[in-house]
Amino acid sequence: MAKTVHLAVYDTFADWEVGHATAHINRTLWHREPGAWQVRTVGLTADPVVSMGGLRVTPDLTLADLTPAMSEMLILPGSETWERGDLAAFGRTAREFLAAGVPVAAICGATWGMAVEGLLDERKHTSNAAEYLAMTEYSGGKGFVYEPAVIDADLITASGITPVDFAHAIFARLDIFEPHVLDAWHRLYGHNDPAGFFALADYEQSRAAAATT
Repeated sequence: MAKTVHLAVYDTFADWEVGHATAHINRTLWHREPGAWQVRTVGLTADPVVSMGGLRVTPDLTLADLTPAMSEMLILPGSETWERGDLAAFGRTAREFLAAGVPVAAICGATWGMAVEGLLDERKHTSNAAEYLAMTEYSGGKGFVYEPAVIDADLITASGITPVDFAHAIFARLDIFEPHVLDAWHRLYGHNDPAGFFALADYEQSRAAAATT
């Protein structure tokens, strides 16, 4: 059985912010690798939603049906609807996940929702800017870190312009890849380093060979 990560989807969710993470999580499933992972989408309702990039997505399940025990992580992409309070239910679910010891990863506007829910008050975190989160009037400003992505125990936060670093943090927290593979992935996608490509190619070949023996 593949391990499951849940991706929240809602109208105008920023698809590019989570694309690196979801594609490479699901890639382990496509390759039928041992210890495979999969992404399932969760919406407020079962109705299709349309991303900011115009992608139409039908949720695999509704938020009411999701429990922390079903998941290895909840990923929350950005959307302007966070700032309007339309997605407060996802903030409450994030609280439930963290209370149960299940990681949550929030990027861009979703960090606004985490601040409003009080989840950043005692945790180190980041976002698009300290001034952005300050508009929520949250009390966690002392914990703001000027980094592309920050992991504090079970909570990952990231700026909306750093999807590669967000994915890297997700992979690290879930322990999906061996450290040298994770490093190669970040060198390739984060720094356009050809050495990362060749290291990943060697990894893929060794996994394929192992699967046939």
